[in-house]
Amino acid sequence: MSDTIISVENLSKTYRLGVIGTGTFFGDLNRWWAKKLGKPDPYAKIGEADHGNWIGETLWALDDVSFKLQQGEALGIIGRNGAGKSTLLKIMSRVTAPTSGVVKVKGRIASLLEVGTGFHPELTGRENIFLNGAILGMSRAEVDRKFDEIVDFSGVEKFIDTPVKRYSSGMYVRLAFAVAAHLEPEILVVDEVLAVGDAEFQRKCLGKMSDVANAGRTVLFVSHNMPAILRLCSTAIMLERGCLVKQSTAEEVTNYYLNSNENAEGTVSWTGEDAPGTDEIKLTGIRLVDREGKSKSLVEVNAPSYLEIEYDVRQPGLKFRVAAGFNTQGVVAFTTNEPYETQHDRAGRYISRVEIPANLLAEGEYLISVSIFASKGLKIRYVRAKNVFTFQVVDYIAGDSARGDFIQNVAGVLRPALAWDKTYTGEK
Repeated sequence: MSDTIISVENLSKTYRLGVIGTGTFFGDLNRWWAKKLGKPDPYAKIGEADHGNWIGETLWALDDVSFKLQQGEALGIIGRNGAGKSTLLKIMSRVTAPTSGVVKVKGRIASLLEVGTGFHPELTGRENIFLNGAILGMSRAEVDRKFDEIVDFSGVEKFIDTPVKRYSSGMYVRLAFAVAAHLEPEILVVDEVLAVGDAEFQRKCLGKMSDVANAGRTVLFVSHNMPAILRLCSTAIMLERGCLVKQSTAEEVTNYYLNSNENAEGTVSWTGEDAPGTDEIKLTGIRLVDREGKSKSLVEVNAPSYLEIEYDVRQPGLKFRVAAGFNTQGVVAFTTNEPYETQHDRAGRYISRVEIPANLLAEGEYLISVSIFASKGLKIRYVRAKNVFTFQVVDYIAGDSARGDFIQNVAGVLRPALAWDKTYTGEK
């Protein structure tokens, strides 16, 4: 017997932007009758494919997407905004119908696609828990057995008998996720809705989804958080403009996605007078490289990398000092600068290079700002390029980083591998 629990075959979804229908009842009837007889749309424009009943521009939210998912797999779905991720989940959850293609699913699906999915606003939190359980085909006894665990996880015990329409968005999503994750569906579908919750709740959610996956149930997870995808998912797919462009291990797909973004090569450069700077000095490039000198925008926690700052000195005789700042999540992780000013006696191109040690930065996205200070006597020139370069630090949980085998998110922007020791002091 096949272990395939989800099969997506040639799935497409189109939307027509504009007016629905022909504009008249008679026209709509003619179109319906033509479709019934298997004839072309009589109102379609010449050369226009008939993909639906919308007039105007056709939007392909999904275009011929196919893949299979085995029982117990955790699948990450990534892509830029508008790539078709949410549309795919909605079709798989039976929220909307595809234009063409089929989705075959074995087992119960619990979906969390947006705040309050499956909730009735007039019912209390308690009533919605039982309602969702009934939708999943569970008996009242089964829901009773999980009820206390759901409420405890959600943290809304004081408001469990309050209509959910009075909940904040955070309370809504906490309860919705708790219900979806605890009622033991064979398939758990989660969109980026977890971003509504606070950091602590997000960590709880990731931990719970990991437990669900480890229990042999199937998880589909949409997120822009690459470290979360890597921690939770074994496989991943990438969508781009409605098409499936990559399907492989989570590591390979996240690498592909990050390297397809702007500044993917791990470098940014300027030419001519567009370069930041003054008449004396021009910043010409920034790049992040590995030990072999290869540019990259994806850095592993436990591997060193090297920041190279390239600039042109147009007026010799000045003293220069180069600095770089690393920012993440709205805070400064750290800054670094050359220890002393160096006089440049020759005009031309220079490169300042600094090592970013392994096991220094925690996983996440970092922005680099670069500054160059030039001085001659009491006169100081100052060049700054703010947040001009982006790179991603990822942790593959290989066991040799400061994370160890701890699967949930680790707080902080730095994660140094400090030296610890343990001493036995005798029995108490």
